[in-house]
This record gives sequence, C-alpha cells and structure tokens, in this order.
Amino acid sequence: MEEKNTKIKHEEPVKFKGKYIPSVGKRKTAIAQVRLFKNGNGLIMVNNQKINRYFTPDKVSIITQPLKLTKLLRDYNFSVLVKGGGVMSQAEAVRHGIARALVAVDKDLKPVLRSKDWITRDARKKERKKPGLKGARRAPQWSKR
Repeated sequence: MEEKNTKIKHEEPVKFKGKYIPSVGKRKTAIAQVRLFKNGNGLIMVNNQKINRYFTPDKVSIITQPLKLTKLLRDYNFSVLVKGGGVMSQAEAVRHGIARALVAVDKDLKPVLRSKDWITRDARKKERKKPGLKGARRAPQWSKR
C-alpha cells in the first residue's frame, strides 16, 4: 500500500508595506483595528489570514458592503486585527472600521455611508444580570401560595 503525501498548503500571510490610514470599528465587545492601504487590489487580511479563511461567505458580504456601495472594492487593501465578541459582532466591527477608514480617505463618502448607518457605532450591548433575578430582567416564577 502506498502512502500519499497529503500536505496542507499553508499560504504565506501577505504583508502590506507603506503608509496606511488607521481606523477602529466596534460592535458589542468586538474591536477591529483597520489599516487602509492606498493603491491596493482589493485584498483584505483579517488576523494575518485572507478574509475568506477567517469569515464565512455570508460574513464576508457584510464586511464588504461599504466597499461595494462606494464602488471601491478593488482600490484599497485592508489589514485588520479583530478580537473579542462573536463572529457576527466581529464582522460588523470590521465593517464599521472599513467605513470609517473610507470616510478618512474621502469626506464625500460620509453621507452615503451614514444613510446606511455604517458610520454610527452600534452601542447596543448585553444588559447585566441583576441580583434576585434569573437574567437581566427575568424574575423567578411567582407563586400565589
């Protein structure tokens, strides 16, 4: 019996060089540090991985919404460091950071991105549990007798 060499190909992380425009995106407890590199080809690296390896395709479409809306999908490269929160809040934090970086590059994009609410930080967070309750607001079942 022959053994097949099944080596997993590891892609080298792409390192962007040169000047960049920094921005920060937040959602719930997720924080995304976004670096926008001009003269790019539309490459987005998240935590030193290509975006398709880090996020599922439905999350990738959420992240690229500001770029598709402004038709700048192939004009810039992005390097993103994201931590905290869940997958969905990380994706929305990256979208928030990308939108803010695009506004830093071109102020004329602000009304377009603001109309979709991608510039505003979504401040909703999980409410804390209170003493005597089972959750934030759920009280124990009341018994008459």
